[in-house]
Amino acid sequence: MNNILKRSLLAITCGATLFLAACNDDDDNNQWSTNKSYVSEKTYNLDSMTSAASVKVMTYNMPNVLGETKKATAMVFLPKTSRPANGWKVVVWEHGTVGIGDSCAPSNNAFNPRFKNMAESLLAEGYVVIAPDYEGLGTAGVHPYLNLKSEANSAIYAVKAYKDHYGNQVNGQWMSVGQSQGGHGSLGTAELSNNDSNYKGAVAGAPASSLGYIISVVAPQAIKNLLQQEQEGKVPVGTAVEVYAELLAYAAYTTVGITAYEPKFNYREIFQERSRAIAEFAEGTTGENGLCLDDLHNKFAADIRDFMVKNGGKTVLDYPGLAGDFQENQTVKKFLVDNQPATKKINTPVMIIQGTADMAVPYPVTNALQQGLKDMGTDVTFLPVVGASHTQAIVEMNPQLVAFIKAKMPAN
Repeated sequence: MNNILKRSLLAITCGATLFLAACNDDDDNNQWSTNKSYVSEKTYNLDSMTSAASVKVMTYNMPNVLGETKKATAMVFLPKTSRPANGWKVVVWEHGTVGIGDSCAPSNNAFNPRFKNMAESLLAEGYVVIAPDYEGLGTAGVHPYLNLKSEANSAIYAVKAYKDHYGNQVNGQWMSVGQSQGGHGSLGTAELSNNDSNYKGAVAGAPASSLGYIISVVAPQAIKNLLQQEQEGKVPVGTAVEVYAELLAYAAYTTVGITAYEPKFNYREIFQERSRAIAEFAEGTTGENGLCLDDLHNKFAADIRDFMVKNGGKTVLDYPGLAGDFQENQTVKKFLVDNQPATKKINTPVMIIQGTADMAVPYPVTNALQQGLKDMGTDVTFLPVVGASHTQAIVEMNPQLVAFIKAKMPAN
């Protein structure tokens, strides 16, 4: 199956988030300023990184979505280059969707090739790379998927923990980079770090945004177009099934993730009866043992195909997935309103990378987002990548990404 089309539509759900109140990482104002975030670290040995002198999995404390102190994990990559006289500078990587089960955490798996490509480049330049798993991924509690504040705090407190432990070996300056879910997380990190003088800027690849619009308007039309292209032989038969399965997987993660801070929310009400049983695999039996993205996607795809076989004449669009009025649920409605990133000026420079052929986060949506940031006074560098898909664009622009970081925060 063509991977671009298979993955197409829906890292969309990878992108919405909790309302960002004015807060920051300044030591003078941070309630955590007198607390040590660092807990421990161990060696990571599931994969290798050529330019890394060492790869550790660091455990640290952070405030969760309920305001409690909870443990989180992050991979820490130390470059082979000599430590600068004024200390290491840090780039934080905020990853895209993997699932919400603990087994899905990046630190429990081999490296994603897209991340590895970028990390090798940054390590070779002499940056420390810190890659948070996010709250609840690989540690206790439900991962509050698409909660921008949680993702941002996962990054902010990972950096704080590293500084706490290594002291003057660390310069203090840092930037964030992310793609898809991590793209909007990187924008959230920039916003929450608006008053942190050590924070130097953000890169966001295909940052998910405008979730309600994409789900209600863009997705149905895209699936309809794919069905037409299947009939015309322009795309493989079954592409629309793969796309819709991806959408439903992301929707399941999103709604289960809401229960991390709204435990009374019944995400099952958002799905019709048939798809509800599949959506429950996102949560698993504990909220921590749910299926990862590929497996959940495959379950939805198999059920969609079974539905069409047993209901002759029906198409993908007839599959009983999300409830027709799901956006009228008050919790979902608030989520969709509150979880839009880039709603206020960001004080540091921002680079946004966007493929024009992205079927998950459409180009016009990101173009409007970057223009809105510019209108608010944010220094935005916008890189459209002609013909690039959702995950392809940031890979193609890797040299420009690295150059942007070097310009805003030289390694030495």
